[in-house]
Amino acid sequence: MSDRTAGSGRPESGVGRRTVLGALAGTGSVAVAGCGSDSGSDPAGSDSEPGSDSGSSPDDAETGGLDPEAVEELAVRFAPTLYFDTAEPWFPTDPRPYATEEDGETVVDGFDAFDGYHERYDEAGEPPNPTVFYNGVRYEESPLAVVQFWLYSAFDQFTANFHWHDWEVLHVFVDLDTGDPQLYVASSHSRSVPNNEFLDPDPDAVPRILSELGSHSSTLSVNEIPDRFQRVGEEGLLADITNTTIDTVEDLLGVPLAYGLPRDEGMRLPFVVPEYEGAPIYDHPDLPSVTAESLVDDALTVRSLDALESPPTDLPLRETGIAFRHADREDAVADETAGEVITYDLVETAELEGISAFTGPQLSFEFAVPEAVEDAVAGHITTTGVPWDQPRYENPAVDVTAGNHRSELADRYDAVAAEESFGDAVSEEIDAVVARVTRTTESDEAPDGEGLTTTDAVTESFVLIESDPEAVPTFAGGVAVANGVPEGDHRLTVNGAGQAPHSEKLTVAADEPVTVAGVDGEIPLTARENARKLELSDADSDVDVTRSAVEDDFAGRLYDSAIDGSDAVYVHAGGAYTAEVRDADDEVGAYRINPDPPGSDGGGKEPIRIERPETGAAPLAGYVADVAEETRAAVAAAAADSGDDTDGDEGGSSGGPSNAVNGLERALAAAVDAAERAEERARAGDGEGTERQLANVLDRIARIEERLAAAREGLPPGLANATGKRVEQATRRVEQARNAGEL
Repeated sequence: MSDRTAGSGRPESGVGRRTVLGALAGTGSVAVAGCGSDSGSDPAGSDSEPGSDSGSSPDDAETGGLDPEAVEELAVRFAPTLYFDTAEPWFPTDPRPYATEEDGETVVDGFDAFDGYHERYDEAGEPPNPTVFYNGVRYEESPLAVVQFWLYSAFDQFTANFHWHDWEVLHVFVDLDTGDPQLYVASSHSRSVPNNEFLDPDPDAVPRILSELGSHSSTLSVNEIPDRFQRVGEEGLLADITNTTIDTVEDLLGVPLAYGLPRDEGMRLPFVVPEYEGAPIYDHPDLPSVTAESLVDDALTVRSLDALESPPTDLPLRETGIAFRHADREDAVADETAGEVITYDLVETAELEGISAFTGPQLSFEFAVPEAVEDAVAGHITTTGVPWDQPRYENPAVDVTAGNHRSELADRYDAVAAEESFGDAVSEEIDAVVARVTRTTESDEAPDGEGLTTTDAVTESFVLIESDPEAVPTFAGGVAVANGVPEGDHRLTVNGAGQAPHSEKLTVAADEPVTVAGVDGEIPLTARENARKLELSDADSDVDVTRSAVEDDFAGRLYDSAIDGSDAVYVHAGGAYTAEVRDADDEVGAYRINPDPPGSDGGGKEPIRIERPETGAAPLAGYVADVAEETRAAVAAAAADSGDDTDGDEGGSSGGPSNAVNGLERALAAAVDAAERAEERARAGDGEGTERQLANVLDRIARIEERLAAAREGLPPGLANATGKRVEQATRRVEQARNAGEL
């Protein structure tokens, strides 16, 4: 294999969910349907286009060119005003100054464009060659036309990836008979994240685009606040998108499905420094004009996703800097809103169509996978295809990714096919994986360091599915959607700055319209400073483990995944867990995991290992003995701390709270004894004796519940709560042991 990239000449290498739902509850203005698949230019620089996964495209009418004067008139009328973050380094420019001839073809090399852009920027002191390109098409025998605005940037730096060159697009669908715009479609990140779209915009308003810092993902602004993104309508403001919503996952109901603008929705989004051949890209000798200051500002940057001990909460949110407007039109709103306004030229894309390729070698990308032996994944595409070779260039309806919008266009115009396609097929076909990423924190209702809760994420994360080389960013405070996932088994991995990675196996089935990842659609991440690694391997076991799960006493089930005999998951050190395993016969085993139990120094960082997992009645009974003894010891310590160890009667019905606590401890001790006897009988192969002892365990648990009711006043509230949770868990595991097919 050659070590040179073709044509390059160089070697290869927030707004929380509850806020969203609350706003939607007050408006009721968003339709419910499926999400779209694929969109515009993306942070991975993918050449893939809508419909390319299935090899099909919608049966829309053919398009033809418009009269040049008509195209220019539409372009001038709808030429958007563009708002950029104050830290944005790369603005829409003209790539032609960086074009070269190679082997008889005109190409734009990534090194030449990146370095040349910054050289010109530094010399001029302002963005060089501000340009927006346009293209127009009309559907045959239809009044429906589309004017496209293509924006080229020399580089893309994003949390999920980086690449040379970047193309973004705004499609404006127009009815030529009425002159009214029908739909705006602004390119988002990838085929897995729907575009930002708005149906029936104001015909007298200038389209406005809010560009995401570094990646240039484009969202729309149609309401009274010109430089702020509004996902849902509230307080008299229109929503900036009319995309469909998720109707499959309970916790995501009503969240409009579009990437949006995370840092404008109150969510932190850390950026990472791109590397090439093991060094920061600005150190490369072929980029003399590129320095560390040429990239996204240090205040928003982390050197690697795992360099932080916890998610960053001090990153600045979005703030408007420069605005771009068409040179032949005034824009008083932009003048009042932006710190500086730059005028751009409108140029037909036809003048660029002689460029055959945009090239550049792959840049490195960090992605941790929490398997038993951790790996790094870095296989992302890093250059974009030319717009004029893409299906959406001739058929812009390909880029309509919200099902309600394609359906509406099809109702209005025969030229747009009403058949199912990627715009509305996600609600019908088998290709969507959805989840909500949250974070684990210690619960105030639990004993200190022994119970968790999950809360909204404070930073956006990103998701990688092993069958797809593109990372998918979360949006709207942790919503993850991956489209185009083929039927079969996959591994899904979630990364976030300062957080331990999550990885799970999931199956996309033919009889399920949407696959829900995590546990009931929730994937909780843990800050690295609190993370402990729990490892499992059946290499030395007599059973073939096929599934593992982890439950916290207070937060409930946090992890549940199919496995191939080994697994690893990061848990919060402040939790107290039940690790569950299942074998090929669906027999169950359980293990008590308390990373930092009372009395420990809390500093242990070695992985917690389950090296010989078992299933059946014996390990389940052993688990019940362990959790009962752990609780008994905590109750005894609480009694000792109270300074009163007076013995009361066994029932704890007299003598006050302290006697009731002592009675609870004795009931727990009796349960320990009965569970240990049940385990002994099971390991001895005594089925009848096992069943008899398990019945005794249930009797002891009933006694514990009685004693707990009497002892609550004498226990710390957290311990009383924990005891109740553990009793419920123990009862469930005893029932599993009684129903087990194996001793």
